[in-house]
Formats: sequence, structure tokens, C-alpha cells
Amino acid sequence: MSLHSNVRRVTTHVLYAMKLKGEKITMLTAYDYSFARLVDQAGIDVILVGDSASNVMAGYETTLPITLENMIYHAASVVRGTNRALVVVDLPFGTYQGNSKEALVSAIRIMKETGAQAVKLEGGVEITESVERILSAGIPVMGHLGLTPQSIHKFGTYVVRATEQEEADKLKSDAEALSKAGCFALVLEKIPAKLAGEVSEAIIIPTIGIGAGADVNGQVLVLHDMLGITQEFSPRFLRRYHNLQMEIKGAVQNYIEDVRSKEFPNENEQY
Repeated sequence: MSLHSNVRRVTTHVLYAMKLKGEKITMLTAYDYSFARLVDQAGIDVILVGDSASNVMAGYETTLPITLENMIYHAASVVRGTNRALVVVDLPFGTYQGNSKEALVSAIRIMKETGAQAVKLEGGVEITESVERILSAGIPVMGHLGLTPQSIHKFGTYVVRATEQEEADKLKSDAEALSKAGCFALVLEKIPAKLAGEVSEAIIIPTIGIGAGADVNGQVLVLHDMLGITQEFSPRFLRRYHNLQMEIKGAVQNYIEDVRSKEFPNENEQY
């Protein structure tokens, strides 16, 4: 029997065992109770409370403006709707870079105030001190390499990362460093599929790809993108499983029409 269908609660150990057994890990974002409940009931393995909430929930152009307090609010809402999935929360920009003590304080706040099971940090060797300090408090850490949206102003573009040998070599060494530091898993975003496969083979911890091909140990997408609620973002790696934008607009338009034509409420819809 598959591991993912035989566990009551997904843990970091379950994800590691899934990699060893060759079972793919499924991960989606969620930012509120209602969607988290649906995603969890559908059987997702990991829910990421991503700083992408800055884009899809708050309407900002980048992930940079979202605060720790915002992330705690979203994460606490998600946890209340979750019974099975492992809930991982992004540490937002400015709460861990360059200061491992602040990183620990931020991670502790998330764990205490939300009930989540892990945190996620972007970056390679430069954040290993923060990773180790957070781990010293018993808090699991997921890493994130490749396209790291919190560094968008450094990159200046959202193009595929690590296409040149020098950057590819650094990504490999960063992955090894994060694995050795104790991360339980690693997100690989928008890098060549061949490189992602090589990294997945080289490290013992699970890799979860987004725009990183099929030779990783799992996949993650932003929920609002894959459901078609947002339509402005259309990278090659995004598969839309629904077009909720059109369905929701249509439902609202039908409601408006029914109210204005006095078709709603009818006799069966009143007391």
C-alpha cells in the first residue's frame, strides 16, 4: 500500500520515506481556512502557506511587502482547516536574511501562533546559519533554490535560473549545504529539468519542483493559478486544472440578473 494513502498525518519523516519508495509528493499553496479544508480533504500531502499570498491575496506585484503578522494570520487560518497535510509556512522577506537570531524569533512566532509544522526559507549557503539556528529549536526547515522570488530585484527578471554552468554549480553546492544543514526538503523553482534531476539524485532529502521538470520527488503549484482564478500569470510549467475565474464571474452575473429581474428570491427561498 502506498505511503501517502496510509498515513493519518503527513510528517517530514513521511516525505523522506516517500522519496525512498519512489512515491511522488504533492504540494499546493493555500492561504485561508475554506480552501485549506478543501485541499486537505482532497488528499494533498503538503500545504504551503506561501508568501505568494502577497500577490494573489493582497494584490502586490512582488512577494516583498507581506509581513510576518500577515503570514501568521494566513497560516493560522490554514491550520484550522487542515487535518492531514503537513503545513509549511514561508518566512517573509526581511525576517531572516542576514540575522540568524531574528530568523529564529520569526520561526518561533510562526510555530507558536499558527500551529504549523515547518517553515520555508529562500537561499543557499548564505542562510545555513539561520537554518541551523532554527533547527536547534526543533523547528523543521524546508529550503528553496533556483528562482527565489524574494530576490527578484537582484535577479531583475523571472527567467529560468541556473542555465549557465557557474550558477548551476552553485545551485548544486547550495543544495548539498542545505541538505547537510538539516533541511527536510528542498523546493527547486524554474531551473532546467536535467539539473533538477541531478540535484534530486545527489541529495538524500526530497526535492519539490515548480517549473523544474519531472525528475524531482514532488510538485508544487500556486492554488489560485492551477484553479484558473488568476489568469495573468501563464508560465510554461503552469497547468490549469479549472477556469474558476470564468465560473465565478458567470455565477455573480447570474445572481445580479436574478436579483434585478426579481427572480431571486422565489417563493421557496423565503420564510
